[in-house]
Amino acid sequence: MRSATGHRSVTGHRSPRSVLAAVSAVVAVTASTLVAPQPAPASAAGDGRLRLVALSARPELVTADDVLVTAEVPRDQPLEAVRITLNGADITGSFLADTSAHALTGLADRLRPGHNRLVATAGPLRDHLVMTNHPASGPVISGPQETPYACTTDLFRMVDGGTLGDPLDADCSVATQVDYAYRSTAGRIRRLPDPAVRPGDLAYTTTVSGETVPFLIRIETGTLNRSIYQISMLHDPATEEPTFYRHSPGWNDRLIYTFGGGCRRGWYTQGTDTGGVLDQQMLSRGYAVASASLNVFGNNCNDLLAAETMMMVKERFVEHYGDPLFTIGWGSSGGSYQSHQIADNYPGLLDGIVVGRSFPDVASATNITLFDARLLEHYFTEVAPGTFSREEQRQVAGFLRWESIRNLSNGAKRLDPVAEFPAELPAELRYHPRTNPGGARADVYDHTVNVYGRDPATGFARRPLDNVGVQYGLAALNSGAISTQQFLDLNQGIGGLDLDARPTPRRTAADPIARNAAYRTGRILSGGAGLAGTPIIDYRTYSEDAANGDIHMMTHGYATRARLEAANGDADNHVILVEDGRYGGFSLTSPTLRYALTSMDAWLTAIAGDGSRLAAHQKVVRHKPGDLTDACWSRDAEPRKIVQRLTADNTGECGQLFPAYSTPRLTAGAPLTDDVVTCHRKAVDWSDYSVTFSPAERRRLLEVFPSGVCDWTKPGVGQRPLRDTWLSFG
Repeated sequence: MRSATGHRSVTGHRSPRSVLAAVSAVVAVTASTLVAPQPAPASAAGDGRLRLVALSARPELVTADDVLVTAEVPRDQPLEAVRITLNGADITGSFLADTSAHALTGLADRLRPGHNRLVATAGPLRDHLVMTNHPASGPVISGPQETPYACTTDLFRMVDGGTLGDPLDADCSVATQVDYAYRSTAGRIRRLPDPAVRPGDLAYTTTVSGETVPFLIRIETGTLNRSIYQISMLHDPATEEPTFYRHSPGWNDRLIYTFGGGCRRGWYTQGTDTGGVLDQQMLSRGYAVASASLNVFGNNCNDLLAAETMMMVKERFVEHYGDPLFTIGWGSSGGSYQSHQIADNYPGLLDGIVVGRSFPDVASATNITLFDARLLEHYFTEVAPGTFSREEQRQVAGFLRWESIRNLSNGAKRLDPVAEFPAELPAELRYHPRTNPGGARADVYDHTVNVYGRDPATGFARRPLDNVGVQYGLAALNSGAISTQQFLDLNQGIGGLDLDARPTPRRTAADPIARNAAYRTGRILSGGAGLAGTPIIDYRTYSEDAANGDIHMMTHGYATRARLEAANGDADNHVILVEDGRYGGFSLTSPTLRYALTSMDAWLTAIAGDGSRLAAHQKVVRHKPGDLTDACWSRDAEPRKIVQRLTADNTGECGQLFPAYSTPRLTAGAPLTDDVVTCHRKAVDWSDYSVTFSPAERRRLLEVFPSGVCDWTKPGVGQRPLRDTWLSFG
C-alpha cells in the first residue's frame, strides 16, 4: 500500500477558471471570451515561476491516455515564447492561451502506458511533470480487479429503451456514444428522435446562471474502470459540441455526482444502472450530472472501488467539458457511504455532499448493527425461543420496532458468502462450502479483500468483525426491562458467526490485520481528513416507525456527527434536516431537499470565492448560509419548519417528532460514534450494574466473560487515525 499525496493536481490545486475564460489558439494569442470568468487564485504569473499543473487528475493517477494541463506563466514572459513537449514531442499547438490569467491550457493526449514526461519552457524558465498513465479499464488505486466479473452492457437501458449491446472486450468496454433527450411541456423526459428537429412540446428552463435555454439533454455513455458511466447536461445539438474551453450555455459550471444505494449483491457485476443522471430538478437548474454503475452500492459495495471509479469519471468530465466550479456528491443510504468516504479519504473529488438516510460507512456502524441483529434473531428464535417477550427482545435490541430485529438480520446477508449473488453471475461460479469451496464468495469482506488481506489458512478475506466482551442487553438490564437470569442466559448463548456467517457457540474475534486496515485506510470513517473541510447536509426521511422496521436509523447520522466532533473539535460543517417520508426517501420533489440543494450551492459558491489562506474547515464554517441550521418539519398536512439543534438524546420538539433509537451495540454500552470493532476489556465492575446479582450469578457472569467485559471509555483495540489520504492499493 502506498500513499499518493503531495502532488499538484485537480485534487489539491484549484485551477484558475479564468484559464478557460479568454482562450485562443496559442499561435494567435488573441482573447475571445467563451466562458464567464471567475476569480483566480494566486498563480505562477505572480511569483515569477513557470508552473505546470495537471487539472483533470493527479499526475500519478492519469487514466485513458490523456490529461488536461495548464501552464501558468510569469507576466514577464510572453505566452508565445512558451514551448511544451510530451515525451520529447512538441505539443504546444494543442494548448490555448488565456491572456487574463497569463496561462496556457490544453489536453495532452496520446500518452503512452506508464510514465510520461511533460516539459514546459519559457526563456530561461522550465518546469516538468512526470505523469503515470493507467488504462481506461483500470485498475488505478483499488488493487487487482475482482474475478469473476459479469459484463452487463447488453442489459443497460438507454434513454431510447435500447441497450448498449454486447461488450467489445473482456473488460466490458463499449464505444462511447452520445444521445439526446428532452423535457416535454408535460414534464416528462422523452427521447429526442432527431437532434436536428425541435419537438413541438419542447420545454424551456432558466438555469441558476440566468440562462434561458431549451430543455434539451445531452447524454454521454461509455465505460471506464469496467463500469458504465453517464454524463448529462443541457445542450442544444444544433450548436457546437461542448469542450473544456467552450462550455454549453445550458451548463451552470457546476457538477453533481450521484451515488446509488444498496449493498447486498453488490459484487462480481458491472451493473445495469447508475445513480441517475436525468433528474429534472438538477438539469433544470443547469447542473451537469454524472454517475457510473460502480457508484451504485447495489452493484459494487466497496467504497474504495467507488472512489476510483468516480475519480476516473470526473477526470473524463474535466478533460471534455471543463473544470467545474465545484462538485456536489449526492446520494442516499448506500450513496451516503460513498459520499462520506470519498470526501474524507480522497479529498478534492467532492467539494460538498448532500446525503440522505445516511450511515458513516459499511464496515463499522452498519455491519456491526446487522451482525448483532443476526445474532439476536438466532438466539431468540433458535437458541432460547419463548424466553423473552417481544418487548423484552426490542429492549435488548434498542430498536423502535421489534420487527427491526428480523429486518436487520436479513440485511446481514451482506456478511454471508452464499446468501445473495448478482443474478448475472452463473451458478457454477458461486461459492458453496460443500459443493464449490473455490467459488466466488458473495460478501462485503471478500469484495474488499485488497484492503483487508487474505487469510492464508482459509484463502478467504480477513474480517474486522468482533463481539468479544460485549454485554448484550446491558441497558435493558439496568432499566429493569430484563432479569439478571435473562441477561446471563443471553450473553452465554448468543455466540458469534463463522466465516460463512453460520452461528457458532463461540463469539467472533476480529482479525487484527483487517481491523487495523479498516481504521488506517478509512474503511471506518474518520471524519478528520477531507471531510473536515467539506460542507455536509444530512437530509433524512424518518422511517424508524415503519411497520416492518427499517435499517435507516437516526442514530447513524448522529454517529457521523460524533466522529466529526471527535476528530475536529466541532461539527459546524454538518447540518441535519429531518422530515417524514411523504416525498419518498430522497427525492427532489421534496421542498426540503430542494432547499438543501439551493443551500449547498450557495455555501460552495461562497467558499469558491474565498481566496484567503484560512484552513478549509474555517472557510466552510465562515461561509455556511445564515439560515442553514439543523431543523425538522412537522408532520402536519402543511409542515412547519422547526429550528433547533438535533441531538441523539431527543431533546426539543424535533426529538419528540423524530426520536432516535438505539442499536444492540449501543444498548451494550458502545459510544455514539459506533466505531469500535474490538473493545478493550476490563474486569467486571459491579458498580456498572443497577441490579443486584446473587453470589451464584456473579460467578456465572465471570464465567461468561472470562477475559473481561468491554471498557467503552477507551478507544477500540487498534483504533488509530487514518494513515493518509489518497491511499493506493495498486
